[in-house]
Amino acid sequence: MISNEPLAHRMKPKNIDDYVGQEHILGKDKILYRTIKADRLSSIILWGPPGCGKTSLAKVISNTTKYKFIKLNAVASGVSDIKKAVEEAGNSMFNPSGKCILFIDEIHRFNKLQQDALLPFVENGTVILIGATTENPYFEVNKALISRSMVFKLNPLTPKNIFDVLKKALDYKEGLGEYNVKIEDETLEKIAEVSNGDVRTALNGLEVAVLTTPIDKDGYINITKEIAADSVQNRKILFDKTGDSHYDNISAFIKSMRGSDPDATIFYLARALAGGEDPVFIARRIIIAASEDVGMANPNALILANAALQSVHAIGMPESRIILSQAAVYVATSPKSNSTYLGINRAMQDIENMDTGKIPMHIRNAPAAGMEKEGYGLGYKYPHDYPMHQVEQQYLPDKMRGVKYYIKDDTVV
Repeated sequence: MISNEPLAHRMKPKNIDDYVGQEHILGKDKILYRTIKADRLSSIILWGPPGCGKTSLAKVISNTTKYKFIKLNAVASGVSDIKKAVEEAGNSMFNPSGKCILFIDEIHRFNKLQQDALLPFVENGTVILIGATTENPYFEVNKALISRSMVFKLNPLTPKNIFDVLKKALDYKEGLGEYNVKIEDETLEKIAEVSNGDVRTALNGLEVAVLTTPIDKDGYINITKEIAADSVQNRKILFDKTGDSHYDNISAFIKSMRGSDPDATIFYLARALAGGEDPVFIARRIIIAASEDVGMANPNALILANAALQSVHAIGMPESRIILSQAAVYVATSPKSNSTYLGINRAMQDIENMDTGKIPMHIRNAPAAGMEKEGYGLGYKYPHDYPMHQVEQQYLPDKMRGVKYYIKDDTVV
């Protein structure tokens, strides 16, 4: 080995032209590329999934601009570390250029006090902040810090991007170039595909395959499809049940049921379960959809969804996946009506925003003797005493007479 450092670390790009991917912000006609090249960089937030190149991009920017590079990890750093970095940036002996890039990994882990501590130094230009986060910065980073920074969304690397990095790693002397590796392009493509946009996963898998495979009689380290599959193992799932992707996935799941697409419904259900989502949480979402989106068009959907929740509690995983799939598909393929959802919303809005009047006396409760003399319950017509168990009488307050909340739509039989 050239170094004890992992292959993923050794393959980090040295300059902006070595950087692979993110052409939407680093193409030669794009703003970030032009800003870096013109040495006019201001503070930025890099937002993207693990392994998409946030840290590498920050280091490349530092190498290109020749600014001093100070790295902090928000998990292990505090306000004192920020102040120490700022002092170091302003020390002309250690930093003659007077400019410094302060890279903060996982900046969303900083609390409000820690993020606020950065503001004056970002504002006066003492440091150029590059924050990296896997979470949506518009939710997780202070608005004051966002307003002083440019936010760039990094996408998962494409299989072609990762394939190119793997090919380079096999040829690069400081990568795996000194190993006599034999591997088919098709196998490299498979590694790139199952890494799901995370180049670190792909490089780690390739390195494990090379270092654990003995040299054959011809002097080659022959990496077969089977060896590669065993080294990379299961496809990496870009799903964090506590993060932004949790909300994206459950939103897609609900909208697929509402949109009557059973295939998309099953897909997002599988993605949630594979990512470790709580089956009970999923069952509750199905119950809500059964009432909100199916409603009176098929009232049995609510019964089935509720039965699914009880079954999930009783059975557990992995069998609960079958129950959840049945309930979700039933909701997705049912006719839809949101009439009761709209009705209760309209009624709640009226009650909160207007004088809706008093309950008519004839339908009020009269539990004690003598209350009838005051008009309570007087004149009430018991529907079951009439043909078809129905009778015309006023139920709404005088001020609300004629108001319609439940509007039966065409899908309701």
